[in-house]
Amino acid sequence: MTIDTLSEQSSFGGRQGFYRHHSQETGTAMRFAVYTPPQAATAPVPVLWFLAGLTCTEENFTVKAGAQRVAAELGLMLVAPDTSPRGEGVPTDPEHAYDFGLGAGFYLDATEAPWSTHYRMYSYITKELPALIGAHFPADMARQGITGHSMGGHGALTIALKNPDTFQSVSAFAPIVAPSEAPWGQKALGLYLGADRARWAEYDACALIRAGCRGPLLLVDQGEADPFLAKQLQPERLEDACAQATQPLLLRRQPGYDHSYYFIASFIEDHLRWHAQALRAD
Repeated sequence: MTIDTLSEQSSFGGRQGFYRHHSQETGTAMRFAVYTPPQAATAPVPVLWFLAGLTCTEENFTVKAGAQRVAAELGLMLVAPDTSPRGEGVPTDPEHAYDFGLGAGFYLDATEAPWSTHYRMYSYITKELPALIGAHFPADMARQGITGHSMGGHGALTIALKNPDTFQSVSAFAPIVAPSEAPWGQKALGLYLGADRARWAEYDACALIRAGCRGPLLLVDQGEADPFLAKQLQPERLEDACAQATQPLLLRRQPGYDHSYYFIASFIEDHLRWHAQALRAD
């Protein structure tokens, strides 16, 4: 469980680092970013995971969201993994589409060839990378929250719902809440998991809630000017599923905001404070 340090920079009294390691789950080198706040110099700190969306890497959130200042104030460690395996021999969409393959791992464990060899992002995020973080960073792994954007919002919701004993807080920005009913998700789930829609339900937040999975109060921000709102994101499906299952949900529709990192940067402080409150040491 060794890691290579690619770069580290001082940031608001803490350290922003970029790292690489060889993943047993994906069979490839994987990159990730960690912001270690100044409070970690004296004691382990809670961890907030950020899962990025389609086409992104560990750099998008780290560079664009402006989260380090507030994370330093609150004493939160920020962990941003990549969105898929990469490298020579890793298959991708044969037509080089942006919504499948490289940069589009959908935070699941693929079961269909040729994807099943490398596309194991669910196990990577829930097992391998947390073990690495716990071994190499001053992280309090008993206090973890998770958030994400778009495809990463889908990942955050499904991972939290399936692992309620691990994640004490969960939020999302413009998540794909019902991938089984959206074109992005139907393409990815069909290719990664095959035609059996029962397998798809294992990675669909609305289906998981209907099946009995529960989490803490969910915070979801959705821009009303998001071009993907009606066709791909469909937050009303999450609203309905949570209402029928009495799963607590705070869905905030934000007028004028789109799908970009300007949207995330506008509300990241709210989310960080939300997670910090849930993860505080009593």
